[in-house]
Amino acid sequence: MRDLSGDNAVDLAVLRLERAVSLLEARLGDVMSAAQPNSSGLFDEDRSRLAAELDASRAREQALAEAGRQASTALGKAIVGIKSALTEEVDLFSNLTAPADTEA
Repeated sequence: MRDLSGDNAVDLAVLRLERAVSLLEARLGDVMSAAQPNSSGLFDEDRSRLAAELDASRAREQALAEAGRQASTALGKAIVGIKSALTEEVDLFSNLTAPADTEA
């Protein structure tokens, strides 16, 4: 039976850790070397796609802002028209209900 206490247990733990780190480094190296030839092209494609989407979004934002300005102008004109119509109606109603001035 092995003595797993003290230095022997620490030595085994260090060996296991070193082995795990070596395996991790090897896998990481494999992943990096597999991705490296394509990574530049993928990033360029992503950057180009994102730039095109940003440009389209900015154009859409400008179009929406212009539509908002036009809608605001139209609403302003409609409000003025409604106020004018209501004022005319109130004036007409006031004239109809006001007592007639009769001179005696």
